[in-house]
Amino acid sequence: MSESPLGLILDAHRARKQDPARTGWRQHRRFREMVAYAHANSPYYRELYQALPEQIDAVGSVPTTDKKRLMARFDDWVTDRDVTLDRIRAFIDDPGCIGEPFLGRYTAATTSGTTGTRGIFLMDDRSMAVTGVLALRMLGDWLRPADVVRILVGRGRMTMVIAIGGHFASAVAAARLHQRRGDALQVLPVEMPLPELVAQLNRFQPAVLAPYASVGALLATEQETGRLRIDPAMVVLSAEGLPGAEYRRIGKAFGAVVRDSYAATECPFLSYRCEHGWLHVNSDWAMLEPVDADHRPVWPGEPSHTVLLSNLANRVQPILRYDLGDSVLQRSDPCPCGNPLPAIRVQGRAADGLTFATERGGTVTLPPLAFGMLVERIPGLELVQIVQTTRTSLRVRLLITAGADPDRTWTAVHAELTRVLAAQGLGHVTVERDQHPPERLTGGKIREIIPLRW
Repeated sequence: MSESPLGLILDAHRARKQDPARTGWRQHRRFREMVAYAHANSPYYRELYQALPEQIDAVGSVPTTDKKRLMARFDDWVTDRDVTLDRIRAFIDDPGCIGEPFLGRYTAATTSGTTGTRGIFLMDDRSMAVTGVLALRMLGDWLRPADVVRILVGRGRMTMVIAIGGHFASAVAAARLHQRRGDALQVLPVEMPLPELVAQLNRFQPAVLAPYASVGALLATEQETGRLRIDPAMVVLSAEGLPGAEYRRIGKAFGAVVRDSYAATECPFLSYRCEHGWLHVNSDWAMLEPVDADHRPVWPGEPSHTVLLSNLANRVQPILRYDLGDSVLQRSDPCPCGNPLPAIRVQGRAADGLTFATERGGTVTLPPLAFGMLVERIPGLELVQIVQTTRTSLRVRLLITAGADPDRTWTAVHAELTRVLAAQGLGHVTVERDQHPPERLTGGKIREIIPLRW
């Protein structure tokens, strides 16, 4: 297969139309090629795979790995000897570098650390090209001709509501989109007070609205009340999951197609949702293995303990049988939408907004990612878990980076949280430190926001 842009597009089209057996053959060939490449070019994988036979017959014979082990061996993990952990940390700590290529050739992004370890990831040109091609395939499945017309009538105006201040993959993508689209793209910070966000959207009138899922739910409520008055053709939700009824409510509120995807910084092109609510894995370029606690395969229809991810496109930082920490359920029969790619549902990835009582007797709900930038902004902070204990109080659990001053880190966290709250008219909400460490879910991930149910 040619890996030119046209060759990738044609290959992606064939994979979408072919039977699962042919796509499985393509996937396993690419997996074997990635294992061989990692063994030849990554000291970490050369050590990990030293007992592997030259010809891999069973995927299950390849050892697993995870974020903690990879980050601990970062300089040995990468396949480019010019890349070091010190150099990439200096790069991502410089806000002026957002959207710029690292070393002139790699896209950099970080994860917030829901597995207990903050991840730093690079994507090479091959991975970015595959991401772009699979995004086109996704849009081809999502958009009807009438939707395309509405977007064109709206001059392609798009609003993204994201965490702007850090090196999230979405922030990098927004910076690059802005370079190409200029005034047709509006990028708003997720922590913006809701009334101001509504006013900005009413002025801009986007044809495509792309917020985090929890923000999309809040904006749908504003649209229902009449305070928000926009007419997008499509709403693309990201970063979080919602109950099925919420997707339907958002679509009805905006009169728009509502879609989302399940992905990870480690594999941004992992899957996308169909109209029947199932997430279809791009299995021609990604391998997702639902497994039990001992990393043994589970049957379709049975919820997994975790899932092993292999990114079959990115060579600079090979991700192979990587424990992602999510529980998934794979559909055991063909999806009624007709898409032959494997269909899954992810268990427990629901967006948790925090709803506070105001001093005047009302309520204000903040999306969880309004707080998610703490890890990116504060030196010495590896992970934060925010627990809402009452309508007007929060307790905060911290994981401090080795060698950092715990008291200084807490002072910075407290100041940042109270700033975010005050900007929303919630200066009366108390923020206290919890001396316990962040608690893990069954699959090993850490729930960063734990709301009060009231």
